[in-house]
Amino acid sequence: MASRLCYFFISLLFFSCNKSAIENEKEYSWETIRVTASAYNSVASQTDSDPHIAAWGDSLKPGMKYIAVSKDLLRKGLKHNTPVRIEGFKGLYLVKDRMHPKWKNKIDIYMGTDVKSAKLWGRKKVIIDYRTKALE
Repeated sequence: MASRLCYFFISLLFFSCNKSAIENEKEYSWETIRVTASAYNSVASQTDSDPHIAAWGDSLKPGMKYIAVSKDLLRKGLKHNTPVRIEGFKGLYLVKDRMHPKWKNKIDIYMGTDVKSAKLWGRKKVIIDYRTKALE
């Protein structure tokens, strides 16, 4: 009896969460744009006096999938914590940092303290998809 009751509650929890996720996904759409991408690291020479703190106060830790975006992309909907898919990379990245206002249509991919990998990546044109609120 206890195992049936446990199974019932697990099923109820699964289906209620699944329904909520589907309803929540309807509130969003994905946009696609082509941007210039480069890489950056948590080193003072590339950021400021506290290279492990991003523009919105988030902690940057090697291994995290974060990006910085140019100011014009903020206006296009790539705001703090926006999920982003980057051509050539696996998984979702989150917008956690802003770039200097001089940059346009550009993202910086966070590569921890691995300066060599960032230099090898260089600068490339890539397609990104990012999630925005759906128009009603």
